[in-house]
Amino acid sequence: MSFHAALQYLVFVVLVTALVHPLGGYLERVFERRRTWLDPLCRPVERLIYRFCGVDAAREMSAAEYSVAFLLFGFTGILFLYALLRLQQWLPYYDARYLTTPMRPVLAWNTAVSFATSATWQAYAGESTLSYAAQVVGLGVQNFLAGAAGLAAGIAFIRGFAREKSDRLGNFWVDMVRALLWILLPASFLVSVLLVWQGVPMNWHGYAVAQTLEHGKQIIPQGPVAAIESIKNLGTNGGGFFGANGTHPFENPTPLANLIAMLSIAILPAALTNTFGRMVRQPRQGWLLFSVMLALLLAGFWVCGRSEATGNPLLRQVDQTAGNMEGKEVRFGAPGSALTAVVTSNMATGSTNAMHDSFTPVGGMVPLVNMMLGEVIFGGLGSGIYHMLLVALIAVFLTGLMIGRTPEYLGKRLGPAEQKLIMLFTLAGHIFVLGFSAVAAVSRAGLAGLAANTGAHGLTEILYAYTSCVATNGQSFAGLRANSQFFNLTTGLAMLIGRFALVIPALALAGRFARQGRAAAHVGTLRTDTPTFGVVLAVSVCLTGGLCYFPALSLGPLLERALLWH
Repeated sequence: MSFHAALQYLVFVVLVTALVHPLGGYLERVFERRRTWLDPLCRPVERLIYRFCGVDAAREMSAAEYSVAFLLFGFTGILFLYALLRLQQWLPYYDARYLTTPMRPVLAWNTAVSFATSATWQAYAGESTLSYAAQVVGLGVQNFLAGAAGLAAGIAFIRGFAREKSDRLGNFWVDMVRALLWILLPASFLVSVLLVWQGVPMNWHGYAVAQTLEHGKQIIPQGPVAAIESIKNLGTNGGGFFGANGTHPFENPTPLANLIAMLSIAILPAALTNTFGRMVRQPRQGWLLFSVMLALLLAGFWVCGRSEATGNPLLRQVDQTAGNMEGKEVRFGAPGSALTAVVTSNMATGSTNAMHDSFTPVGGMVPLVNMMLGEVIFGGLGSGIYHMLLVALIAVFLTGLMIGRTPEYLGKRLGPAEQKLIMLFTLAGHIFVLGFSAVAAVSRAGLAGLAANTGAHGLTEILYAYTSCVATNGQSFAGLRANSQFFNLTTGLAMLIGRFALVIPALALAGRFARQGRAAAHVGTLRTDTPTFGVVLAVSVCLTGGLCYFPALSLGPLLERALLWH
């Protein structure tokens, strides 16, 4: 790995680590309803929203009520966005001359599900499909709402560990409103200003038509790009204003803009580890989770960065000093592309600044494996923290088997009912990823999506698509033609499962923990804030993913790597 690449990774890691403590404390104050510096501005708006919507802010919800509110809100968002997309041709800023991709019902449904679940899987190019109004009022609004709802679910899960002998996890509507007013809106405004400073467009101008040197015409779309870019990253959504996403110079014009985007993606999920430690009154627990996540992140940087720096062995006669540059932007190079690939695949954000389909087999396998592990390496906004905590519970269960004691985590006992919920959560996503991939790999409709690649790489494209959708990530190997009835339907179902089918057992488990008391620590209690447990946790992360996916990886990227080098 070059010095330049190592320096990029180091700067990113140092900045994220430095922001974890102050942001973690701020998040804790917001959701514990303690005083913050934004209160004079946000509290009057908050009270007005509650009065208008008829929300009783003092009434908290059980796990079942919280889950129902989360589901109703999500499905309402899907219906609203579907209607808007189907009606966009009658809304302002629709220009039929340039929006040439038809918004058919199945594509509208897939897109509505995608953005309402924060997956932001895109089977279309934004500049040729969606008007400015649809982008801002439809996709942009859902980026805020889905991100806030996910953060609210994560905070509710943390409360399950923090509370004792209570059947309440908070109020979904209050948590979501506070996530919007105190966190996402001000942060999005700040990031938008920084992106405009770096050259990202923020206007409502029509498409420009330029005359090329070959006397042809080039269509140059513009629009309110900066507003969408900020929340797509802060909300760990990732849906691009343009089809090329972060490779487009209007979305991501400079290396500094790329760094701002990556920090926007990482800082809130990373800070939630500190928020967890504060809310359970054991800060060391939060730092241990952060350390394990960071170690796995660095491993991804090293493997992906090294693989892309090595280049393609079939191009021995070509100077590959800069590494594998196929599908990458020169302004980012192989190191900046690997940094973005690892960050966005870990943190449930489909934003990309390179074509992952053009990565080397091992380089492309790294973001795939990151998504297969679940949202455990910082992960999505809110969902990342409960994914990692559920793996921590598996680690506690495994160590409990070794010493013959009933497993406990933070004084909460893991009885048979809790263990069943953990197993349901752990296996559900893997079953659907492999199931959908198997159907696509043997069906005519699925194989029709392989535009240019078959064999091992074609299997990887299919596997990447469904892994990304169940992980609510949204990025893809772009060689797969996904805008078909088969893929629009199956990826839509995968996103629904990844968002809603997993949050229900997570919140049910949090409710059971909240009803428990807290067992006092004694000489036989397993300490979960030590380096030893950190190693056990990291191994558990790898085991839960590896046992499910190693055969599929062997037939996909690992086989392709063997064929490429031998």
